[in-house]
Amino acid sequence: MNDTRSGSLVLLRRARFHRLLWAAVPTALLTAAALCVVPSASLAADTPSAAPADSDSLAEVIVTATRKSERLLDIPVSASALSGPTLDVLGTGGQDIRQLAFAVPSLNIESSNGRTFPRIYIRGYGNTDFTLFASQPVSLIMDDIVQENASLKGFPIFDQADVEVLRGPQGTLFGRNTPAGVVKLESARPVLGETSGSASISDGTYNTIDLDGVLNAPISDTMAFRGSIQGQHRDNWVNAPMNPLGNQHLEGYDDWATRLQLLVKASDTFTALVNVHARVLDGSARLFRANIIAAGTDNLVPGFNPASIFTDGRNKQSYTSIGSNLHLTWNTPDFTYQSITGYESIDHYFTQGDIDGGYGAGVFAGAGATSGPGFIPFAVETAEGIKSHYQLTQEFRAVSAQAGPLQGQAGLFFFYEDTEAFNSDYDLTGQTLNDTTLSHQKNDAEALFGSLEYSFSPAFKLRGGLRFTLDHKTFDVPFISSSLPQLPAAFASASATARRLSWDLSPTYALAPDVNLYARVATSFRAPSFGAPSAPANGNKGLPVQVARSEDNISYETGIKANMLDHRASIAFDIYYYNVSNQQLTVVGGQGNNVGLVNAKNTIGKGAELDFEIRPIPALTISLSGAYNYTRIDDPTLSVAPCFNWGPGAACTELSPPGSGGGVLINGDPLPQAPKYTGDFSLRYGVPMGVNGELYFYTDMSYRSEMNFFLDREKEFTGQSLYQLGARLGYSWDARKYEVAAFCRNCSNEVRVIGGINFENFTGMINDPRIWGAQFSMKF
Repeated sequence: MNDTRSGSLVLLRRARFHRLLWAAVPTALLTAAALCVVPSASLAADTPSAAPADSDSLAEVIVTATRKSERLLDIPVSASALSGPTLDVLGTGGQDIRQLAFAVPSLNIESSNGRTFPRIYIRGYGNTDFTLFASQPVSLIMDDIVQENASLKGFPIFDQADVEVLRGPQGTLFGRNTPAGVVKLESARPVLGETSGSASISDGTYNTIDLDGVLNAPISDTMAFRGSIQGQHRDNWVNAPMNPLGNQHLEGYDDWATRLQLLVKASDTFTALVNVHARVLDGSARLFRANIIAAGTDNLVPGFNPASIFTDGRNKQSYTSIGSNLHLTWNTPDFTYQSITGYESIDHYFTQGDIDGGYGAGVFAGAGATSGPGFIPFAVETAEGIKSHYQLTQEFRAVSAQAGPLQGQAGLFFFYEDTEAFNSDYDLTGQTLNDTTLSHQKNDAEALFGSLEYSFSPAFKLRGGLRFTLDHKTFDVPFISSSLPQLPAAFASASATARRLSWDLSPTYALAPDVNLYARVATSFRAPSFGAPSAPANGNKGLPVQVARSEDNISYETGIKANMLDHRASIAFDIYYYNVSNQQLTVVGGQGNNVGLVNAKNTIGKGAELDFEIRPIPALTISLSGAYNYTRIDDPTLSVAPCFNWGPGAACTELSPPGSGGGVLINGDPLPQAPKYTGDFSLRYGVPMGVNGELYFYTDMSYRSEMNFFLDREKEFTGQSLYQLGARLGYSWDARKYEVAAFCRNCSNEVRVIGGINFENFTGMINDPRIWGAQFSMKF
């Protein structure tokens, strides 16, 4: 199962097709035969029970984590599901997908690109790579379509049926690049024969506006349309008085997204669902703030003002994407057959920022040069973007529908992506383009999968699955500005292929009708990744295109899920251990500003997770979740470049031990962006008002412990623990058709450094500001 390279793509793909065909035939026949030969016998519990209508009880949570509808209680996976009011609250105040991290245990989402390119971590396991070709070990699935490029993963969350976070490897049913888990978004679908909708508007601090609208309309007895739209706006609230172009105003945005769906029920057994969606974003890129961290500490400097920045470069970001998918479903007495076709395209992406975070040419520019604030060695103004991109996916699935102790599903999956991206350097003010490098990546993958489950008794069930995947990538550098050293032909391109068999096995035992004990062993992998080459220059031999081998994860977990107190409470608790072989790590920064890819021999993670919810009285609902996540890199010889050291008074505090070649060893260090402890709490209390009204109070609180920003341990670039508070006071009337509410996000106005740049000075990025606001919404 070693990765290989090949110069003959035609022969390779032909051979791969034949191998896939020979693998597909026996596996498909075995799965189909197993499903058909077992006699039909009634299950003890065929269908999950409906959510209790009694308001004293919690609603039953139904998820599709196993690619079919099941109770969250019954699936042998550590998972959390968000829907309804929780998602509504998280979405107020101009929040984006990063806010999910404040409501789900073991989930972290961050970005050095602002509202685009989120990087997702589950159980401390993710990827800090910021390049536009970066893959991630957490996959985001939107309406059954993988969003492979990280830029696609920032699509706004609105009009959702639910959001599901699946922790641990999901290789069997969701494929490659899922060794850490999956974030699964499911849009609310059109409803036949129903005219309904909703509208909402809110305004808050810095003129933070959210607009949402939904319309569900029948076209005929067999057709229905659903359209939804979201617009988010924030005024620029950060001043840049040192900019030579005048006082720039930054950190605002206009972010619009829409989704149009058409449901056609052609017969009692056949349906088609068409989905078209798009996003347009214009605003500020991430703000890098020079020397905001006090030397020798992880504190902000005294007198730090979030509303001011001393950058002198240009800052802007724009993004446009469009996608569509088609779901065809054919129900027969024994099987449900599905075809899922997807297309995603990034039509435009450009982001530019002042990376040095300050003003002036830097102290290394020569005598008479001025710069600041603090020590600025040199000016860095860069931009990157996607010139062209499209992704095609096709999945065919057959899911058993007959009654009996044996159930299962099998399918084929095909993927193709073509991406062309650029990196550019500008003069110190960001006005004049100095040079550009253009890179091109192609990726195709094919997979065959099957999953079976057998009920040996009403209490005991065993599930297992297999997936065989072929993944192939090519990378080349077709253009480099003439002002830059040129790459030798051998340095300018590379290819890599991975062949993997992923599997999982999960026994479940029902201790009582609503108490399940489960265990799970699962594997998944992340396909090879590429890093940019460097040309020979100034005595440096340069590097060809970097290739990081596939990483493989095997995970063990066991847990218990239960509904208690007559459905007034639910609890899920699990413990886990995982071991990643050859984890792909991105070496970012250090005094040489290195960006490289390495494979660590092993990384381990272990911990525990809790989800608890209770409704002690009809008016009060309380939820509590938390996680302990321990991660450790196990590679005695692996070293990375240390953080900057320009001399006395201009050096960060390196905590990792020295290694060979001037590097520092990271053996035993935790993974970056991996807090050891996370916790979330929410409470909702409602008081009936009149016949059909309610006055309610809702609050949510989240906590994460400190974490490293980089692979090595650096005192200044350790993120302090972060506590955030949200609150909402609302009144609804006319059977909740209308609602007004006042809210705040980050109510206690916590200001923390949540990311950094460690190659030049004490540059940091901070969290979102406190937002106060009011909202009006209606349903019809």
